[in-house]
Amino acid sequence: MVLVVLENQRGNIHPFSLEAVAAGQKFAQELNCELSILCIGEKVDELKTQAQNFKSNKLITAQNSMIDMYSADGYSKVLSDVISSMSPKYILMGHSYMVRDFVPRVSAKLGIPFVSDIISVDFNNGSPLFSKQVFNAKLATSIEISSDQSLLSFQSAAFSSDDIQEGGPDTEEVFDVKLTDQDIRTQSEPEFQESASGVDLTAAELIVSIGRGVESEDNLPTMQSLADAMGAEVASSRPVVDMGWLPPYRQVGSSGQVVSPKLYFSLGVSGAIQHVVGMKGSKNILAINKDEDAPIFEIADYAVIGDLLEIVPKLTEEINNSK
Repeated sequence: MVLVVLENQRGNIHPFSLEAVAAGQKFAQELNCELSILCIGEKVDELKTQAQNFKSNKLITAQNSMIDMYSADGYSKVLSDVISSMSPKYILMGHSYMVRDFVPRVSAKLGIPFVSDIISVDFNNGSPLFSKQVFNAKLATSIEISSDQSLLSFQSAAFSSDDIQEGGPDTEEVFDVKLTDQDIRTQSEPEFQESASGVDLTAAELIVSIGRGVESEDNLPTMQSLADAMGAEVASSRPVVDMGWLPPYRQVGSSGQVVSPKLYFSLGVSGAIQHVVGMKGSKNILAINKDEDAPIFEIADYAVIGDLLEIVPKLTEEINNSK
């Protein structure tokens, strides 16, 4: 059996969890096994309502007032109990901060290997072969698991939420959660919230992303004009934020927001792995960079090698003239 664990993000299923659902359905199909989906903890009713639209064999809810707010102790105890009760072979999750926080505890408690940050899966004769990046994403390595059970987390865009099969669960079940005060030894900080002026880039369909290749803060208005002409949100790589050119809520990447717009327009972004993990789920990626060896070109659907300060003003003018 395959078990997918869902994570809440402000009352909705986390985008990484949606991709994990697509992964779970693929596993069930390739391995000819059952798929169960687990809604756990915070805002479980909202998660359940949304998960009722996904094709699965069983939809499980696990709730207790002691995990109404996220707790690494509480979540790890509940997931450990679910695994011990149901004995799934593969437990699938998105590679989120929360998963990185509590799942290693489950791994240590149950003695189940945790393979994290998987970028792809190859199904070969019923035995999945996992790939993940190593040496700061300079190399990819293949991993075959010989244990009876395994905990797996997938990097953003390893699977696409667009591939989720709808249809609903065959059955639903409420798991009997048993927690005591002794089980909750630590308390997590409240989830970080952006300021009122912050921007939710995850909802944007068009994004113009600014990298260090724009060369100067004085050139930002030129890039902003393009975004305005397109009706796009402005995002950035971390160096732009670190230099104070744009506020932190504009940052995309492993330490910023994770986005999947219809078009991600990259301007002078080199394409470091820390940035790529936050945007590689974009439906279309268009990159402009004067460095023909920029890593961003490896994932771009459309690549332009040239000077931003020559290309962007002309492009903005053409867009405005076409309106």
